[in-house]
Amino acid sequence: MSEPLFTNDAIVFGILMVSLGFVFYTESITSGFWAKFYKIVPGLFMAYFVPALFTTFGVIAPEWETTSEGIKTAHESQLYFVASRYLLPAALVLMTLSIDLKAIFNLGSKALIMFFTGTVGIVIGGPIAILLISLVSPETVGGAGFDAVWRGLSTLAGSWIGGGANQTAMLEIYQYNPSKYGGMVIVDIVVANIWMAILLIGIGRKEQIDKWLKADNTAIEDLKRKVIDFTKKVEKKPNLTDYIIILAIAFGTVAFGHFSATFLGDFFSGWVDGMESQTTKNIFSFMGSSFFWLISVSTVVAIILSFTKAKNYEGAGASKIGSIFIYVLVATIGMKMDLNQVFENPGLIVVGLVWMTIHAGLLIGIAKLIKAPYFFLAVGSQANVGGAASAPIVAQAFHPSLATVGVLLAVFGYAIGTISAIGCTILMELAATL
Repeated sequence: MSEPLFTNDAIVFGILMVSLGFVFYTESITSGFWAKFYKIVPGLFMAYFVPALFTTFGVIAPEWETTSEGIKTAHESQLYFVASRYLLPAALVLMTLSIDLKAIFNLGSKALIMFFTGTVGIVIGGPIAILLISLVSPETVGGAGFDAVWRGLSTLAGSWIGGGANQTAMLEIYQYNPSKYGGMVIVDIVVANIWMAILLIGIGRKEQIDKWLKADNTAIEDLKRKVIDFTKKVEKKPNLTDYIIILAIAFGTVAFGHFSATFLGDFFSGWVDGMESQTTKNIFSFMGSSFFWLISVSTVVAIILSFTKAKNYEGAGASKIGSIFIYVLVATIGMKMDLNQVFENPGLIVVGLVWMTIHAGLLIGIAKLIKAPYFFLAVGSQANVGGAASAPIVAQAFHPSLATVGVLLAVFGYAIGTISAIGCTILMELAATL
């Protein structure tokens, strides 16, 4: 990507915050154009889309190259890293403080059914997409040796079931040509972000979708009502001390999460490296990811805190502060989306879109069959495709108390990501050689 107009992260962060301010201000207008607009387009989607427009038009960029005296230098904004490593776990802590764990379990089996349906959709979607595209453009899904497209698509399977660690494991297993790997990363970003945008738009129509699905929302509404009732019970006018303590709880937990993640990541990396079987190593490679342990440890500590008096800080606005952090994360994710990339490698983008359509179609079919709410469909999908960085975003869009559901399902994705992606890749190799 060429050098954007603004490269200073301080300026870029200001642009993102002004974007969020614009979205929230216009969404608060109760009449006229904006009132009609936000009845169709959710504010969360706009918080994601406006930064994407700035990136598309070269105002800001997640990464770029500069050339000086014939030497190319790569640069990268650190805003997404900060948001995902500091603000995301802090948000999860603040949104989990008031959680009713028993009510979470009372959500029943449909959440897990939809999550695993999403996984199956990715596993079978890859080979079906290859078969369909090969009928009209066999060269798009062809290639031989380490240039074979199915090898590159294996990294998408790892990313769309687990996450970055699983994606890297698939690259190591199938040894796709590194010089072509960037094209797969673009497909990953473009297709996954388009699908996330569709899910966010769907949230604005969740009542109509649930009515069409004939879904039973009782357990979800019970959970939301319990949190709302608890918030009203402990509600107070917050003072500076309350805000400082809320931030202390959040970032103290994040600090402990980073501290633990360093040791746990190193320990399990050594444990995995000591395994004799390379296949087993790759299956458990996610356990060497410090991000996996950061999210897991922060969430576990937050759940423990929910059984203490710390949960009373929900009355002072803990989840609202957490929501602010989530929206900043949404803006940095939107910043990573350059709409021009859709046209850079249209063939592979089409493969990705067909793949994601199969994933979505299976989810919709099973949701209709078991009468699962749209919440389970959206979060079950995003726990696969987006992982721990975006599943809580989609979940909290329904209600802040539901963010933890997204995290717990995303952890399942990390655990089964590599083994499921291997199964998908075996099927894709078969499809490519038919």
